[in-house]
Amino acid sequence: MNRWSRFNIISVTLGFAFLYLPIVILIVFSFNESRLVTVWGGFSTKWYGTLLSNQGLMDAVWVTARVGVISATIATVLGTMAALALTRWTRFRGRLLFSGMVFAPLVMPEVITGLSLLLLFVSLGFDRGITTVTLAHITFTMCYVAVVVQSRLVSFDRSLEEAAMDLGATPTRTFFAITLPLILPAVVAGWMLAFTLSLDDLVIASFTSGPGATTLPMKIYSQVRLGVTPEINAICTILIGIVSLGVLTASVVNKCREVQRRRDEQAAMRA
Repeated sequence: MNRWSRFNIISVTLGFAFLYLPIVILIVFSFNESRLVTVWGGFSTKWYGTLLSNQGLMDAVWVTARVGVISATIATVLGTMAALALTRWTRFRGRLLFSGMVFAPLVMPEVITGLSLLLLFVSLGFDRGITTVTLAHITFTMCYVAVVVQSRLVSFDRSLEEAAMDLGATPTRTFFAITLPLILPAVVAGWMLAFTLSLDDLVIASFTSGPGATTLPMKIYSQVRLGVTPEINAICTILIGIVSLGVLTASVVNKCREVQRRRDEQAAMRA
């Protein structure tokens, strides 16, 4: 049995402290009575109530949620289709160009992506707003969905699809009855990743947004430039809680799936 040395314990402790200590400090000061975020004035939850009455922040939350859900859903559909095309049809004219265009946003700096999309919208005469921000987020999140789904399709057993089609199922019915349920965890993971990236984006949204389309990261950044307020700590704490809840839920679901799979395998072996 290997024991951790003192050096390993210290290294891990310092690493976790570097990663999570700022988050812990932010959460603690979100319950600060004082308006000065660096001076502890006692425990209070009043800033969470003040947050709900801050119309600017609430409007930014609504815009961010709407853009995130719409863009993540469309990006998941398009990314899944791109992953299917790259996995199932390995030889077609223009495949290399198509693959490069799908995965280009992975390595493209966000400033370049935002500026190019801004020039595109201006040349097409699009008024910048929620629609342009949503289109921009679809553009740069679709590639992440394609990567996640493609990694699942590479190890997919196609004999199941062949068996379904041999029994008379059409390709469309085979996809919705066989393929999609089996790759659904990867599709859901791609959607969650796309939604998280949309929720976190600041640079691209700054280039493509317009009046009435201020996202939450843009609102937070504009207010932080004038000084951190307790409302910012409160909204960030809520976001941390939502993300943590999502990660915990996904972990529990995956654990339950793994337990159920093992039970099914044991039942099959006994039978």
